[in-house]
Amino acid sequence: MVHVAITGAAGNVGRALTDAFTDHELTRFTEVEQDDMDSVVLDITDREAFREALAARDVDVLIHLAANSSAYAEWDALTEPNLDGVYNAYEAAVAGDVSRVVYASSNHAVNEDDLEDPAEPETMTEGAPTVYPHTPPGPDSYYGITKVAGEAMGGYYARRHGLEVINVRIGWLMTEAELKETQEEPDTPYPEAAARFARAMWLSPRDCRDILRAAATSDVPDSPLVAHAVSRNDERYLSLTSTCRTLGYRPRDNSAEVL
Repeated sequence: MVHVAITGAAGNVGRALTDAFTDHELTRFTEVEQDDMDSVVLDITDREAFREALAARDVDVLIHLAANSSAYAEWDALTEPNLDGVYNAYEAAVAGDVSRVVYASSNHAVNEDDLEDPAEPETMTEGAPTVYPHTPPGPDSYYGITKVAGEAMGGYYARRHGLEVINVRIGWLMTEAELKETQEEPDTPYPEAAARFARAMWLSPRDCRDILRAAATSDVPDSPLVAHAVSRNDERYLSLTSTCRTLGYRPRDNSAEVL
């Protein structure tokens, strides 16, 4: 049985994985103790604690979600969780003989050319150019820069240490109700460029579960591998072709069918 560990398990993405690994051994790491979840408290910025936590549990796959996930965060709020924390995750994976790391990257690592407003990283121009896994990085924010760095770090550890590394560029995880709230007029605070971005980047909870389970358990042809994690939205510009072919991801939801 594969042992999967998840950092940031109490976050939005982590909670979407509640039922994703019922047939696997699972360890959830959270920043603080949770009343509604069995978890192990772990400070990802504590390198030795991270090493000890993985080594003590014989983990096979680490899904590293823990981060400051704000696309509007300033640099000083990002460096410890999003840079030091990622380095610590990879060092712990090597020390703990982990086979695979699934790194939670982001659409914000590649959105630069698709923005309607350069100052607003959650906007989308009409006719946004398609982004493929091999498209050169184009971060739209300080947050995006840290995700580019995290992807590069994964590539280094894949080549240097033989880890299987999958960089999953996550879209915008929302329920159907939350997606609808981004589109409602006239009370919504979202201008059309932001509503368009939401439609393009929507990742439904069940598609989120499916893509991360696939990233954790599927046989992969190459490492490092980049996967795009959005639903099959009509307006998406993150290409899903490679992700579907390499991981067997089959997105079931589409923002156009919800709205």
